[in-house]
Amino acid sequence: MTDIFIYKTNVSTPVHVRQVELLFERMVSIKHWTFDLEDCDKILRIEAIGLQPETVALLLEEAGIFCEPLEYEL
Repeated sequence: MTDIFIYKTNVSTPVHVRQVELLFERMVSIKHWTFDLEDCDKILRIEAIGLQPETVALLLEEAGIFCEPLEYEL
């Protein structure tokens, strides 16, 4: 089953996005991810299988990227 995670971030440039891409490349559980840099919260949306939301937050925070999980409802 695919889980969807939504995060508020401070990613604001293509350079930041590339930095995140390099982090996510080695995570096989992440199937798809996108940023909405136009949104005031710089939303990161992740589709993953077998991933804990805390794992993403810790990975990004270790890279110096602010990341706050947001509630997601269908």
